[in-house]
Amino acid sequence: MAESGFARNTISLLRNLLLATTVYAIIYTLFHFFQTGSFNPITRPAPSQPYSSLSSGIFGGHNPKITLNPHANWFNRPESLVTAKDDYLGPRPHADTVADLPRLVESCRGSLAGLEKMRNVFDCMAYLAKSEEEYYSLPEPSLRASKQDPREAEYVNADGHGNTLEHYASPASALPPSTHSLGTCAGPIIPYHMYWTGPATWRVEIFIKSYLYTQNLPCSRLWLWLDCDRNKQAVDDVLHRDPLFKRFIPLVERGDIILKEWRFPSRIPLPRDIDNTDGLGYYKNPGKPNMKGEAVVGDGIVRDASGQEWLALTQKQMSFLPVAVSDAFRFVALHLHGGVYCDTDILMLRDMRPLLLPDPKTGQHSFAERWAAHAREGDYNTAVMSLTANSSLSSYLLRGGVRMGLNFHPRVIGRMAWKDGRNHEFLMLETAAFDPIWTEFNWDREGRCTVPCIRDYGVAFKGRVDSIRDEWESYDGPRLEEVGVVHLPGARSRRSSFEGRESLYNYPRQGDGGRRRSKRMITGNISPVTDEPAAEVSHSFSTTSQEIDELREAGLVADYMIEEDYYPPNNRTLQNFFRGSWSYHIHNQWTKHPEPSSWFDVIEHAQDGFFRGERTNPYGEQWSGPAIEPYGRWPEFA
Repeated sequence: MAESGFARNTISLLRNLLLATTVYAIIYTLFHFFQTGSFNPITRPAPSQPYSSLSSGIFGGHNPKITLNPHANWFNRPESLVTAKDDYLGPRPHADTVADLPRLVESCRGSLAGLEKMRNVFDCMAYLAKSEEEYYSLPEPSLRASKQDPREAEYVNADGHGNTLEHYASPASALPPSTHSLGTCAGPIIPYHMYWTGPATWRVEIFIKSYLYTQNLPCSRLWLWLDCDRNKQAVDDVLHRDPLFKRFIPLVERGDIILKEWRFPSRIPLPRDIDNTDGLGYYKNPGKPNMKGEAVVGDGIVRDASGQEWLALTQKQMSFLPVAVSDAFRFVALHLHGGVYCDTDILMLRDMRPLLLPDPKTGQHSFAERWAAHAREGDYNTAVMSLTANSSLSSYLLRGGVRMGLNFHPRVIGRMAWKDGRNHEFLMLETAAFDPIWTEFNWDREGRCTVPCIRDYGVAFKGRVDSIRDEWESYDGPRLEEVGVVHLPGARSRRSSFEGRESLYNYPRQGDGGRRRSKRMITGNISPVTDEPAAEVSHSFSTTSQEIDELREAGLVADYMIEEDYYPPNNRTLQNFFRGSWSYHIHNQWTKHPEPSSWFDVIEHAQDGFFRGERTNPYGEQWSGPAIEPYGRWPEFA
């Protein structure tokens, strides 16, 4: 009987598991369809590298052969069907411009008690895009950051001379950047921190390029921290053995990018002249000083002979460093150096400098963002975060994370700050500022959808026709000018499929266009990349007119025919990509690659054109730095 009962229970359990799995699969498939318009939830396996070299005929990727449609491929596809306005943000804000952070919080949140505006992301983005005169200001001359003493700056090397100058360069004497020089900043230089481990990937590339594309480069430095606790030679590997990062070596030499070794410190300096015990009080009977004159004066606090106090980690704590190293890293780096931290999967869209300069009255500029549309005051997300270096707040947050077992998860730290009544020092910007679709993704949005209307983080990678449902449902701006001629060698414009539509902003439907393929396909024999020295490996290709002619002679590239293209050009332009937000958060998506004509492909083309000197950035500026290789093209979309 017992055996029979066991068998029945086992069968019942298996039946319930099968039923639960089936229900889950149905729900997931329906959810995926309504998010993306496709029932296929599987992303095809991606090769480890994009194309390598056109002239030699060697391409990256695992497959020995790649099939090309000669009428629609990477080499002859037009970039767009409309004329893009590259300088859509107008002139860059003055280097001393300061953002009114409390006003930004209140304008997009509403009252602290009611949160009336928190879920209306569209209205917040409209405010950010159209009302700079309300939240940006240029302080009185004596209060401007450029008029302060560099020797008192919170940032390391704020003047470019180790904080030794008596004053910053004046705007009239500041030198513009050039191929070999970053130029001069009329004000403090602000560090941007990012953390990475392992070889560089597309995420690192688009982060760095978006930084170069949008930020005030003479007044910024990108500190790339490489985890040397995991790999002692991480910096050397990046400099000499990383084929993708090789393209950024000229930026390291010019000073844009500073490679830093990250090792979790066993001691961290704390600010002077404040109570560093968080109200617990110092020991009434401190320990006796050691041979160096250091004494334990509080819980985890050591005071040296000069009176400097240090947060000291025990050997046990150092043995159990946090698994999420980057969660802890950002608090340590900002406490020590100030500036701003950004996750590597952040895509910068606007100049962040006005957010990062200290308030001329309070000296504060500490903020993070809200965790989606969660209403609790302590629910922070620190994917983009700024702290005043060596301040009471930065040291408080740092000590709190150490006390809680090196737990620096933003919502844990945030709840601690809320319970202690210190969250008001750590401002919480809404998701529209740095992560505009998070509220939409969580089904918490009120009011209109964003522009573009994207409901899933994977959708921005998609470039097929109708791959994004209702993409332009909230767009009410002017119709963009359509291109009259495709400026590609031998390519011809095939816009007849789009004529007669009410609006190009209804994502172009082409009947069965984009679904038919030419019967005449050409397969090229392609050799896989081998383990060659880093100097010989390239992750991207450039096409000269001579190379295109050679491809045409080989029959691999013919006249472009839009009706044969799975990924036809469309009306997407960077000026309509979350206008008003300072950044877009990719949210990992580590295995995805941008499809042709996707939003990320549009961004890549804009940045590549800028670095070639053919287009401007959003502020109407020309690139004057060293040459930078373009983005690679992925074989699975050939």
